[in-house]
Amino acid sequence: MSHELWFRTPAPDWFEALPIGNGHLGGMVFGRVGDERIALNLDDVWSGDGPRTLQVTDGPAVLADVRRLLLEDGDRLAATERTRALQGPLVESYQPLGDLLITTPHGEVENYRRSLDLRTGIAAIDYTQGGVEFRRESYVSTPDQVLVWTVTADAPGSVDLAAALTSVHPVDPSVVDSRTVGITGRAPSDLTIEYRDSPDPIRYEDGRGIGFGVVLRAFTEGGTLSVGQDGITVEGADSVTLVLSAASSFRGWSIPPGRELPLPEAVRLVDAVALDKLRQRHQDDHVALFDRAGLTLGTQVDLPTDERVRAVGAGGDDPDLAAVIFAFGRYLLMASSRPGTQAANLQGIWNQDRRPMWASDWTNNINTQMNYWLADVTGLGECFEPLTGLLEGLAESGRETARILYDAPGWVSHHNADLWRATWPVGDGGDDPVWSMAATCGVWLSAHLMEHYRFRPDETWLRDRAYPILAGAAEFVLSMLVEDRDGRLQFIPSTAPEHHFLLPSGAKASVDLTSTYDLWLIRELIANLVEAETALGLSSDLAARGSAAVARLPDIGFAEDGRLLEWPTDWPPSEFDHRHQSHLYGLYPGAQIDPARTPEWADGVRKSLALRTSGRPAGGWTSAWLIALYARLYEPQKAADVVRDYTSRLVAGSLLHRDGDIFQIDANLGLTGAIAELLIQSHTDVIRLLPALPAEWPDGSFHGLRARGGLSFDVTWRDGRITEAMVRADGPGRFRIAVGATAEPVELDLVAGQQVRVVGAAE
Repeated sequence: MSHELWFRTPAPDWFEALPIGNGHLGGMVFGRVGDERIALNLDDVWSGDGPRTLQVTDGPAVLADVRRLLLEDGDRLAATERTRALQGPLVESYQPLGDLLITTPHGEVENYRRSLDLRTGIAAIDYTQGGVEFRRESYVSTPDQVLVWTVTADAPGSVDLAAALTSVHPVDPSVVDSRTVGITGRAPSDLTIEYRDSPDPIRYEDGRGIGFGVVLRAFTEGGTLSVGQDGITVEGADSVTLVLSAASSFRGWSIPPGRELPLPEAVRLVDAVALDKLRQRHQDDHVALFDRAGLTLGTQVDLPTDERVRAVGAGGDDPDLAAVIFAFGRYLLMASSRPGTQAANLQGIWNQDRRPMWASDWTNNINTQMNYWLADVTGLGECFEPLTGLLEGLAESGRETARILYDAPGWVSHHNADLWRATWPVGDGGDDPVWSMAATCGVWLSAHLMEHYRFRPDETWLRDRAYPILAGAAEFVLSMLVEDRDGRLQFIPSTAPEHHFLLPSGAKASVDLTSTYDLWLIRELIANLVEAETALGLSSDLAARGSAAVARLPDIGFAEDGRLLEWPTDWPPSEFDHRHQSHLYGLYPGAQIDPARTPEWADGVRKSLALRTSGRPAGGWTSAWLIALYARLYEPQKAADVVRDYTSRLVAGSLLHRDGDIFQIDANLGLTGAIAELLIQSHTDVIRLLPALPAEWPDGSFHGLRARGGLSFDVTWRDGRITEAMVRADGPGRFRIAVGATAEPVELDLVAGQQVRVVGAAE
C-alpha cells in the first residue's frame, strides 16, 4: 500500500488542500506555485473571553415539571417545550489563525506534482521552471512545535520569494529582527454561531478575547534577505527555510485568557530550533507512531489520488484506496490530537471560517466519540490523551451544571462543548430540545475511558484519572432515576439524539421516558464502574446501588415488526432514514448485543438498519457507523457497499470528507475505526481475526492492529483465508483467539513481549 497521496494540480480550494499538523498547530497546504497559501490554525484559538456562568435559576423546578408532564400527564409535547427553560448560552466557535502567503515569480511550470507522505508527515510539491527543478516541503513538528516550509533548487541562486503573514482577524504586523517578522491579534470576544442570524455576528473588543502571536523566520543559503512590515523578501538564494511558530493567550478553560499578546512565546519557539535537526526530529517522531500499524489491500494503483476517487465513483475497483483511506485516518488523528493538545474537534484542528458550521465544536452525541474509535485499535493510544483531558474538564465544569439544573451530584455534559467547557443544554431557550436536551453525552464519553484501559491496561491511570470520571457520571445518573407507575426506574428527561417522534396529533416531540439509547448507556456505565472497581480492588456502595438500579430499568423494547424500539413507545419516527443510529448503540460502539449471545437483539438491529437505510443515502459519519454496525453483525458485503458509496460521494480528491461545503473529520476518523472492526474484533471474550472480511478484499495484510487485553496482531491472508497470524502480548494472560465470525477459538497462554504464531490460523 502506498503511504502517499499525490496530485497533478494545486488545490483549487480549501477542501482539496493537504492537512499538516501536530495537534496544536495546523496548516492546510494548497501547493500553488506562484502564490502559495498555507491556512493556519491553533487548537486553542477560539472566540470568547473565558468561561460563562449558567443563568438558569429554576432548574430543579423545571425538572420536576418535566417529570410530572411525562409520568402523570403523558404530555410529551409539553414536556419537550418545558425543557427549553434549561438551556444556557450557545457555545463559542473555533477560529482560523491566519495564512502564510508565499509568492514567487514562477509562471508556467512543467512536471508539477503535489503530494503528502502519510508515513513521514511531509507535504511537498515538485516542478520544473525554466529548466530548473524545484522542490518544496511543508510539515509541522511535534518535537519542536513549529511549522517548517522549505524550497530547494538544483541550480544555485534560483530561489526568489516574498513571504507574509495575514489573518482574517485584525492584526498588527511587526519586525522582530533582521530575519523575523510577526503578527499579533485577538480572536473575537464573542461570536454568534453560524446558524443564528445576527446584525453583528462577529464582535471584537479591545483587550478582550484570546490573543495570539505568529512569528515567521527565514533561513537562507546564498542570496539576500530583507524584512519589513509587509513580510520577508529573499532574492537569489540557493534554498530557503521558513520556520513559523504561534502562541495564544489561552491559559485554561476555567479562567479568562491572558491580556498580554503572546508574541514573545512564539519568538522563544523559533529561537529554540536547531535548523539542521528539524526535519529529522520531526520525521523520527512521526514515523515511529505511524509505523505501529498498517493495512495492505490488493495492488497499489499508480494514479493521482483524486483520479482514483473519481474512478471508484464511476464504478471502478480499487481495494488499495480503502487502505489509503484507512492510513489517512490514522494520519489525521496523529496530526490533530497529541498529548498536551486539545482533543480533535468537529474539524480536527483545521478550519478556515470565523463562523464555521456547528462552531467546529465538540459535538458529543456521536462526533467527538467517533473521532477516537480508531485510536487504540490502530496503535495510537497516545493520541487518546487529549480526550481524557477534555473529559476531565467537562467533569469539573459539569458538576456545577448538574447542581444548577438538576440539583444532582456528580457531573453532566450535554451535546455541545467548547474550549470553555460548556456542559449545559445550549440554545438560550431558542434551540430544539431534540439535540440540546441530551444529558447522557458525558456518560457516552466516559465509556471511552474504560475502553482505553482495556486496550492498554494501566491501573494507575485507571485509578487516578478514569475512575473519578466514571464514578461522577454514575452519581449523576443514579440521582436522575425516578420510579414510574410500574415500579421501573426511568431516566428523565430522555431523548434519542436529534430525532423527533410523531404524536397522534402529528406534532413532533423529542423528550420522553428513557430512550433505548439511554438504556444502553446507563447499563454500560454501571458495568464499566463495576469492572473498574474489580480491577482496582474496590467495592463501593455506588457500584452496588448502580447494579441494583440497572435491575429495575425498563427492558429493551421491540416494535411490532421486530425492530428495536427507539423510544419506550413505538412512536412513528419523524425520519425513518435518520442519520443517527443511537438506539443501536448496544451493538456498536457498545458490546451488549452479539449475534451469538443475543440473537433476538441482533435481529432487531438488522430490521432497524433495513428501515434506516431504505431512504436517502447516508452522510459521512453515518457511513462510518453503518460499517461498524455491519462488521459487528458479520455482514461484510453490506459494509463493503457502504465503503464504496462513501468513497464515491463523500470525499474530496484530497480524501478529506466533503459533503457540499461541509467538512467533518469524524467521517475520516470513523471510517478508519470501522474498517479496523472488519479486520479484528475483541469486544467479547474471544478475539476474532477477519470476522467480517469483504469479498472485495481477497488478498491483504495488516500489522499492529490491537485487541483488548494488550495484544497486537500481524495477519496475512490470500483468497480470503489467513495464511499467517502472529500475536504479541504486552503482559501475561490467557487469551481466546479465533479466525472468522464463527470458528471455535484456541486458547493461548502468553507472556509479556512474546510473539507467537496463532495455532490453527490457517484452518
